[in-house]
Amino acid sequence: MLERAQTPSDVSTAAALSTGMARRWAIVALLCAAFIIAYIDRQNLSLALTDRDFNKFFRLSDNGRGLLNSAFFWSYAMLQIPAGWVVDRFGVKRPFAIFLALWSMFSGLTAWCSTATQLFGLRILLGAGEAINTPAGMRWIRLNFKEQQHGFIMGLYQASAKVGPAIGAPLVVWLLLFFGWRLMFIIVGFGALLWILPWLLLVHDDDRQLERAVLQRSDAPLVPFRTLFHSPVMWGIIIGSFCYNYFNYFCLTWLPAYFAESRHLSLNKTGWFTGVSFWGFAIVATSAGFFADRVIHRGDDAVRIRKAFIIAGFVLASSEMIGAVSSSASVALFFAIFSLSGLGLATGNIWALTPAVMPGAPPARLAAVQNMAANLPGIVAPILTGWLKQASGGYEAPMAVNLGFLLLGIASYLFLVRRKYAPQRAVALS
Repeated sequence: MLERAQTPSDVSTAAALSTGMARRWAIVALLCAAFIIAYIDRQNLSLALTDRDFNKFFRLSDNGRGLLNSAFFWSYAMLQIPAGWVVDRFGVKRPFAIFLALWSMFSGLTAWCSTATQLFGLRILLGAGEAINTPAGMRWIRLNFKEQQHGFIMGLYQASAKVGPAIGAPLVVWLLLFFGWRLMFIIVGFGALLWILPWLLLVHDDDRQLERAVLQRSDAPLVPFRTLFHSPVMWGIIIGSFCYNYFNYFCLTWLPAYFAESRHLSLNKTGWFTGVSFWGFAIVATSAGFFADRVIHRGDDAVRIRKAFIIAGFVLASSEMIGAVSSSASVALFFAIFSLSGLGLATGNIWALTPAVMPGAPPARLAAVQNMAANLPGIVAPILTGWLKQASGGYEAPMAVNLGFLLLGIASYLFLVRRKYAPQRAVALS
C-alpha cells in the first residue's frame, strides 16, 4: 500500500509540536532553577550563622540563631493558601515573576542589615515571597502535562529542592570566605533576578484555557475549595505530607549534627555523608516518578500505583531506626543514607497523587494546602528534636519520633487517601 506523501501542513504541525514540547521542557528547567534559587536563599543565612564575625556583629546567642532559622517557615507555611489563591485567580506567569523578584530583593537587602531585628524581619519577608513557589510550579505542571507524566515531572521538580542545598552550600561558603557576608547576600540575592527574563519570554498567560482543557480531559467536576476539607482524602494528604516532610526536615536540620555528635565524624566527612544522602534522595525521587509514570501509562490505576510508591518510600525511610539503635558507625551511616534515599520513592508520587485523587480541585490552592502541611515540620522538627535530645541525652528518642510519624503517614495513605472518599460536588468555572 502506498504511503500518503507528507504535506507542508504535516511538517508545520510536527514542527509546532516539537517547538511546543521544547518550550515546556525549558519552562520545567526554569521551575527547577527557581526551586534551587529558593533553597539557596533560605540556606544562605544558616551558613552565615556559622561565621564568627557575622554572629559577633549581630550579637547572636544560640537561641537567637534558632529563632532566625525558624523565621522563614512561619510566614512561608502560613501564606501557602493565600499564595495558592493568587495563582489560581491571576495565573502563574506574572505572580511568579513578581514574587521571585521580591524574595530575591529581600535576600539581597540582608547585606544592609545592622540589627538582629532587621534580619528577622527580612527572613519573614523572604518566606512570604517564596510562598508562591510550590503552588505556582505545581499548577503549571498540572495544566501543561498529562497525568501519566506527573510523577516524573513533579519528582524532578521536587528533587531540585534537594539539589539546592548540594549546590548552594559550597557556593555560599566560597562567597563568604572570599567576599564576606554582605557581598555574599548581594550576589546570591540580586543575581537571581536574571531568572525573570527567560520566564517572561517563555511562559504563556493561558491558565484559564488550559484549566478548562484539563477538566474536559479528566471528566472531573470542579470542586469548591471550601468543600475539600469535608473529605477524609484532604485530611489524609495533610497528615501524610506532614509526616513525609517531618523526616525530611529532621535530616535537613539535624542529620549533620547526628553524624558529628553521635557517630563522631569529622566536619569534612559530615558534609560528605550529608551531601550523599540528599543526592541519593534526589536521584531516587526522579527515578521513582519516572517508573511510576511508566506503569500507569501501561494502564494501571494511577491512584493505586502512586500510593504503593508512597507507602514503600515511608517503609524504607523507617529503616533509619535500625541505624539509630546500632552500635556500629558503618551500619548507622548506611541506614542514614539508605533511609533518606528510600524516602525519595514517595517524593514525586506524593505530589502527583493529590491531583489524581481530586482532579476537580483548584490546582494551586490544593498544592498550597499540601505544601503548608509539608512545611509546618520545618518549625516543629528542629524544635522537637532539640528538646528530645536535650531531655534524653541522645538521638534514640528523636529517631523514635521519626518512626512514629512515618507509621502515621503510612496509615493516613492506607485508610484516608482513597478515591471513594474524594469530594464530588461540582460548580461552574469562575
